[in-house]
Amino acid sequence: MLLFLGTQIGVTQPAAKAQTPVAPTTSTKSICSSQLGTAIDAVINRPLFSRGRWGIMVQPLSTGPTLYSRDAQKYFTPASNLKLLTTAAALQQLGANFRIRTSIYQNGNGVLRVVGRGDPSLSDTQLQTLAQQLKQKGITQIQRLIADDSYIQGDIVNPTWQWEDVQSDYGAPVSSFILNQNIFSLKLVPQAVGKSLQVLWIDPGEAKQWRIINQSVTVAQNQPTYVNVTRELSGTVLRIQGQLTTNSEQSLIDLPVVDPNYYFLRRFRTALATEKITLGQTLVVSGGVNQEEIAFVESPPLSELLMETLQNSNNLYAEALLRALAVKKIRVKNQTSADVGLEVVKASLTQLGVDPANYVLVDGSGLSRRNLVTPEAFVQTLRGIARTSAANVYRTSLPVAGKSGTLKGRFQDTPAEGIVQAKTGTLTGVISLSGYMNAPKYEPLVFSIIVNQSEQPATVVRQAIDEIVLLLVQLQRC
Repeated sequence: MLLFLGTQIGVTQPAAKAQTPVAPTTSTKSICSSQLGTAIDAVINRPLFSRGRWGIMVQPLSTGPTLYSRDAQKYFTPASNLKLLTTAAALQQLGANFRIRTSIYQNGNGVLRVVGRGDPSLSDTQLQTLAQQLKQKGITQIQRLIADDSYIQGDIVNPTWQWEDVQSDYGAPVSSFILNQNIFSLKLVPQAVGKSLQVLWIDPGEAKQWRIINQSVTVAQNQPTYVNVTRELSGTVLRIQGQLTTNSEQSLIDLPVVDPNYYFLRRFRTALATEKITLGQTLVVSGGVNQEEIAFVESPPLSELLMETLQNSNNLYAEALLRALAVKKIRVKNQTSADVGLEVVKASLTQLGVDPANYVLVDGSGLSRRNLVTPEAFVQTLRGIARTSAANVYRTSLPVAGKSGTLKGRFQDTPAEGIVQAKTGTLTGVISLSGYMNAPKYEPLVFSIIVNQSEQPATVVRQAIDEIVLLLVQLQRC
């Protein structure tokens, strides 16, 4: 079943989803490095690619001349390849063992303060742990719970993101409080033919936050099925359109929360009730005095957060890590956490040997189309971090061809399987792939391939990119 979320989500593959399996048609014979340029040109100069833009750079990982370059110093919209830059900076600046802490402080008189620090891994399980810690402290009643959201400053969604992304699960808001990846879920269940689909809420508390306009219908068997769930600009109305057949499976729909602070407080109230802790008033403030910490939970170490960010191309994690970088720099008044984080990313990339003229960064995930990065910048980043003590952690975080993450369905049963570690990227008209390769008959390589302004289906462009990667696998000295 083709599932639409928002106006064009069916054709705009979210970067966090697994890529469509592709079977490249390149032979397995070896080619000399002197023949590489001609072989790559034969792929990208096909008539069906005449309207798109290709940017490619291939270099040895250590030293040596560039093996292939095509518009490698020109700007491209990178899509999720941008996560390579954000995560490289996070690893350099924060270290593999960095964790994000969520704390509860006791200020006396039955008043507790919970301080969120933008942990993207926080879930209901951790909320239950916090409630249990409070119960162990002998707390059975909270007169007032203050949620301090001052740690992360600025817009909860990037103002340059498209509306279809903001109302989709892969464009969830980022703030001091992130819970369940700031996503809530509902199910659409087919009924008798001609009846509207039944809406079942996974969390009944969320049902009270929305007004539903249900324009869906149940249709007879063998009819086409599709569902389109959109949020109106007011942020309080969900419109459900489309149709499911009477015999089809129910559809699980994930949608971003509108107000992360109050979503957190609603879920925490439920967790406290499970421990028989009564909660009175809740309040959201920005700033204040923290006294005695009486409960806390921490995220997994950064090395594990990177795995989720890169393996599954998780936009929320990337944006949270960007804001976590703000702790490394003193913030100027009225400067957002994301802007401070971007400054730290730029400084870190310069330390790695990346030319600052090779990129213009707007967000941490690559969801914005205003990001501009050259293929050379990715190659410089990949080579630069390979020379650091964090090289192994970084490389291990990347999807492996035919094995894991967004590359699990690509390069299976090809010579590239298991020897390519690379980051994928997908937006409408944008396909990218940048990473490392242990070429069997050549030295280790680093590469970046970005396609922009393509009207071809993503699967077609992806297959051509995979053919180029297989050419690199066949490389030998001669």
